[in-house]
Amino acid sequence: MSKFIFFLIAISLIILALFILSFDFSPTSSKDFKYGVSFSRFHSDELKLDWKEVYLAILNDLDVKNFRFSTHWSLTEPEDGKYNFEELDFQIQEAKKHNASVILAVGRRLPGWPECHEPEWLKVESGKLKVESEQKKYKQEKILKYIETVVNRYKNYDNIVYWQVENEPYLTFFSRSTCGELDEEFLKKEVSLVKNLDPSRPVLITDSGEFGLWFRAYGRGDIFGTSMYLYIWNHTFGPLRYPISPAFFRIKHNLINLFFGSKPAIVIELSSEPWLLQSLVDTPVDTQLERMGIDKFNEVIEFSSKTSFDTFYLWGAEWWYWMKEEQSHPEFWDRAKELFSPNN
Repeated sequence: MSKFIFFLIAISLIILALFILSFDFSPTSSKDFKYGVSFSRFHSDELKLDWKEVYLAILNDLDVKNFRFSTHWSLTEPEDGKYNFEELDFQIQEAKKHNASVILAVGRRLPGWPECHEPEWLKVESGKLKVESEQKKYKQEKILKYIETVVNRYKNYDNIVYWQVENEPYLTFFSRSTCGELDEEFLKKEVSLVKNLDPSRPVLITDSGEFGLWFRAYGRGDIFGTSMYLYIWNHTFGPLRYPISPAFFRIKHNLINLFFGSKPAIVIELSSEPWLLQSLVDTPVDTQLERMGIDKFNEVIEFSSKTSFDTFYLWGAEWWYWMKEEQSHPEFWDRAKELFSPNN
């Protein structure tokens, strides 16, 4: 057999395998899906909302039972060695009262632009060091101390189910201007630190659904989390929908399981608010509805239900509340209430 024919057969078999892997032979009913939300004071502040009012509405009115909270460094340690846990204490304690689980994200790179949330004091103090290697060492020592402090404070809360370490750390082309390049050896140190401080809980590592290769994030953590976006804004093409189907995620998920073994995997960030190039409050509501109307919202939910995942943390709950309370558009909030209903 010639090498060319062997090559054609091999390619054909790979294509056939991908085709087969794209099918989900055990359809999951909607009753089997678990939904949660990402919530942060950071995003509420952007919308000029009372974060506590928003959070309590999500907890009590939507009856959300699964949360992801982010310990944004700039909010958690506003001064060197001086910590602010008031907001997180309240969020985690209220979640516990309502029997709601929590994924707690720690690290320098956490959800929400500009991705890497360094406190101002860190920039000032590291800037005093003239050698780049010394600046890097100083920052990393401070990051580890901040992570240690957070984990030690909250590890005794039994409603915390996972620690998330960093957010999409392998998506290096995004936010390079604020995050720089990935230091994978340091990421290993962060994960190891969290595991040593709290061996009882799994560590979640996340990656981009559309651009991530997944295998590095998949191998680094105990739990894998992917983002899932359909409607975005591109500098070249403007607003667009990714030309993908649910099979795109099924293929990636099945391939990663095939080659790297099976482990728990969730959709940690399901986009359900408009993707914009400026703040929401500075964007006309009509434009926001063009980018994420209730039709697109429902499409995203339907799309996700066919991807082979069964756990989804939605991104945009603060925006749903803002649209309901400030813009007289309750349809997103009402649809979310249906998703979180125990009778769904």
